Amino acid sequence: MAFRQEIVITGLGAVSPTGIGKGPFWDSFIEGRSGVRRLDLYDDPSLPPPIGGAVVDFDPKQYVRPRKSLKVMSRDIQLGFAAADLACADAALPEKPAAPERLGVVFGAGIIPCDIEELAAPYRACMVDGKFDFSRWGQAAMSELFPLWMLKYLPNMPACHIGIAQNAYGPNNTITLGDVSSVSAFAEAARVLERGQADAMIAGGVGVRLHPASWMRSHDGDLSRRGDSPEAACRPFDADRDGLVNGEGAGAMLLETRERAQARGVPILGRVLGCASVFAPGKKSLDEAVRRAILTAVADAGLQPDDIGFVAAHGLSTVEEDRLEAQAIRAALGDVPVTGAKSYFGHLGPAAGALEAVMCALALRAELIPPTLNYERPDPLCPVNVVSGKPAPLERPTALVLAHTPHGQAAAVVLGREPVA
Repeated sequence: MAFRQEIVITGLGAVSPTGIGKGPFWDSFIEGRSGVRRLDLYDDPSLPPPIGGAVVDFDPKQYVRPRKSLKVMSRDIQLGFAAADLACADAALPEKPAAPERLGVVFGAGIIPCDIEELAAPYRACMVDGKFDFSRWGQAAMSELFPLWMLKYLPNMPACHIGIAQNAYGPNNTITLGDVSSVSAFAEAARVLERGQADAMIAGGVGVRLHPASWMRSHDGDLSRRGDSPEAACRPFDADRDGLVNGEGAGAMLLETRERAQARGVPILGRVLGCASVFAPGKKSLDEAVRRAILTAVADAGLQPDDIGFVAAHGLSTVEEDRLEAQAIRAALGDVPVTGAKSYFGHLGPAAGALEAVMCALALRAELIPPTLNYERPDPLCPVNVVSGKPAPLERPTALVLAHTPHGQAAAVVLGREPVA
C-alpha cells in the first residue's frame, strides 16, 4: 500500500567524488565525468592498484558548526554533516525550527576506522618483550587516548552532530546495515513521517572506504585491477568488469509531509512513494532477496512493475553480484532501463544508496536517465537494459533505488516526479 500521507522531498545534498552540491553532482552525469582516480595510499605491486573515488576540494570548516566540533569528527562525520547541511540549506530550513521536536534525523553509517597515528602510542603501551599483550589494552592503552576519542568513531555520531547543529530534537536514529544502510534510512525516515512522529526528517548516509584500515578489510579478489585506467575501472554489468572500486561520499535529503512543505511554501523536488527491506540468507539467495525487495517496494508504492521509469542499480562491477542483481531486476521488472551510478564514483559502502537516491531525484526533475559509464560490451549473463553513452529520456515519472549486501539483505525505495504546475 502507498503511504497514508504524501511524503515529499524538499532538499538535496551531495558530497561526492564528482562534485559537492547538487548542481556539480548532477552535471557529472550529464557530462559523463568520472570521479575515480589514482590514489596515493600505498606502493605495493602485489596488491590491487590504489584507485578510487575521492572527495576533493572539501573543506569541513565551510559546513561544520560549532567549529570546535571538528576535534571529535572523523572524515565520515564531516562528509555526512556537510551533505545534511547542504540538504537543509536547499530546503530553506530555518536555523531555529518553530517546532524542533517535530524535526528528526535518520542516517546510514558503518564502521568508522580510526586514524592509525592515534593508535601508535596505545599500541606501544601494550608491547611486552616485543609482543603485543592484549591484557594491557584496557588500562595501559586507554590512558594514551584522549578522553573523547571514541566520539570520533561511533557510527551514530553523524546523526548526533546533524541533530545538534540543525536543532532537530525529534526522532534520531542510525541504520547500520552495510550497503543497504542509506536506502533503509530513507525508508525509515518516511515511515517516521507516516506514523506522525515528525513533520520533517533529515535522511541520508555516509561511507568512507578509502581509509587504509577499510582498504585492508576489502577482499583483494573483489577489487578492480585496472590501475592503468582508473576512470574505466568501475563498469557495472559490462562483460569485461573485473571488480569494484572503492570510494567515499555522502548524500542526504530533507523529507517532509506534503502538508508541512506546502505550509512552508518551499519547492517540492520529488516524492517518496514506497519502500521495502528484505532478507534472504546466503549469497546464493541474493537474487531472490533483490527480486522480492523490488516487487515489495513497487507494491508498497501502489504501482505495477510496468510503472517504473528506471532503476538505479547497486551495480558493484563485481562478476557474481552484478550477474545475480541483473537477473533479479529482469525477473521483477522486465526490460526497464537500468543505470549504474557507481561507475562515476565507486562503491561507498553504507552510503551506497544515498547518492544514488539524490541522483534519482535530480533525474526525475530533469526527465533524463543518466548513462552508465564504461558499459561497452554487454554480458549475456546480465540481461538488463543498461543505459549507456548518453542520457536517455524518461518515459515514466518514477525511479527505483536499489541496494543489497553480499549476505542477502536487499532494500529498495521508489521515488516519484513532482508534477510541474
